[in-house]
Amino acid sequence: MITSTEMTSSKTTKAIISSLANAQHISEPYDYWLLEDVLPEADCDAIAALPFAPPGARLFDGRREANNSARAYFSCEFQSRFDVCAAVAAAFDAPSVRSAAEQLTGTSLTNGRLRIEYCQDGDGFWLEPHVDIQVKLFTMLVHLADSPDLYDAGTDIYDDSPEHNLVATAPCAWNTGLIFIPGRNTWHGFTPRPILGIRKSLIINYVSPEWRAVEELA
Repeated sequence: MITSTEMTSSKTTKAIISSLANAQHISEPYDYWLLEDVLPEADCDAIAALPFAPPGARLFDGRREANNSARAYFSCEFQSRFDVCAAVAAAFDAPSVRSAAEQLTGTSLTNGRLRIEYCQDGDGFWLEPHVDIQVKLFTMLVHLADSPDLYDAGTDIYDDSPEHNLVATAPCAWNTGLIFIPGRNTWHGFTPRPILGIRKSLIINYVSPEWRAVEELA
């Protein structure tokens, strides 16, 4: 008998693959892809409605690591509590989704382990220009901003110069996404600016087997 979670996961898998197939490829200052309609609307609504208030009393120093104790992941615990977390994790772990991501980006995810972070960023948040650590094999962001006031609150793309000049900003519209393969020149972040609301998003990574924080894995 097929469970409701399995049915949802199948719909999610199809939506992700369709979004990847229609991704917009941009090659400067490095290869990245912009996505639309990444997840089914029901998934987006359920994630945005998860009963977790944005973390309070956070330290904004330009690094997510400064607030590690308040970060949330689609871990086994989350998946056991919330069907949408289990369905989304199962979809991204599906061989067909991994294969579609590999075909799009040219990278190998054969040994990648899935990690999904749920972020809720409020006013004052910023991220310094940085590149992801080497154990991240693939990075994807899915924005769940439900207000036009947050449209310009997407991830900033910087060049590889010493100044890391701002080149572009990915849209932060509802159910849009961004993919890049971490490398030495994939500078990105969030230039300090007002955030008019809560900037909700998912960060989906496939990480190498050497990833130490196994409690974060899906």
